[in-house]
Amino acid sequence: MILAHQLASGSSLVLSKAGPGSADSLFLIVGGGRGCTLKVDEPFAGLWVPLRGRLQIGGGSGDGVLVAGEMRVTEAEPRLHAVGRGNAVWIALLGGRAAWREALEGLSDLPIAEPLLLPTWHSADRTLRMRLVALARAAANGGAEEALQSVIESVFTLQKDLAAAIDRCPGRTYAQRRQVFLRLQRVRNYLAANCHLELDNDALARMASYSPWHFIRAFRAAYQQTPHAFLVDQRLQRARRLLRTSPLAIAEIALASGFENRCAFSRLFRQRFGMTAGALRRQQDAPLLRQSA
Repeated sequence: MILAHQLASGSSLVLSKAGPGSADSLFLIVGGGRGCTLKVDEPFAGLWVPLRGRLQIGGGSGDGVLVAGEMRVTEAEPRLHAVGRGNAVWIALLGGRAAWREALEGLSDLPIAEPLLLPTWHSADRTLRMRLVALARAAANGGAEEALQSVIESVFTLQKDLAAAIDRCPGRTYAQRRQVFLRLQRVRNYLAANCHLELDNDALARMASYSPWHFIRAFRAAYQQTPHAFLVDQRLQRARRLLRTSPLAIAEIALASGFENRCAFSRLFRQRFGMTAGALRRQQDAPLLRQSA
């Protein structure tokens, strides 16, 4: 069962399990306009996808900003909140364990070891976004089962690479490896959301309930890169996104992305993307210059 809600500009909604049938239901939220706010008091897991503009998610495993073309899967945790920024349009699909268990039942034939949504960040291509729009329309008309199945299958397909990461985690059984993965993934998601901050391995290891040595070893085994290498890559991705969307100067973007050394930023950016930050900025500015000519 899906309970659909629509948030207009400036409106707000608090989600809980109160109400008949809502404990076993998924909530489909469509937000549109500046400042519409969603607060989640219950430990709901969910999918968050902006169709336009920016969606800021806070609480739980850390703050983060999503833009069109991205999706975030959050684990079951209370006190999440989301706010649309600018002229944002976004969709969220949220629910408790019982609701997701029912929705995911019978999906064992999909390319993942177990029918579970795993918390992470994904790209959300046009097909997935259109399937979410179709789900929103179907839910508004009271018949969304087929559209929901289509969305969930798309997400499971995106998550197939995570199954390999789970297999590389330490542990004798799949359940043990999955628990290790979830601890590491919580840190990885925090790094992705807070890459612009100064973060040290000791604090990250405590977040995963590991000693620093075991944390780095387990992280590298699961993701085939060190936490520092992942952090640097997330900073570069953030810088590239800001170059495309922000009027900030390149030096300001480097600093806002966590790089205090401009020379190191320039060198790493060129190694990662095959062009300088200035070249990317000029590439982005070229269509605007042609339009104004």
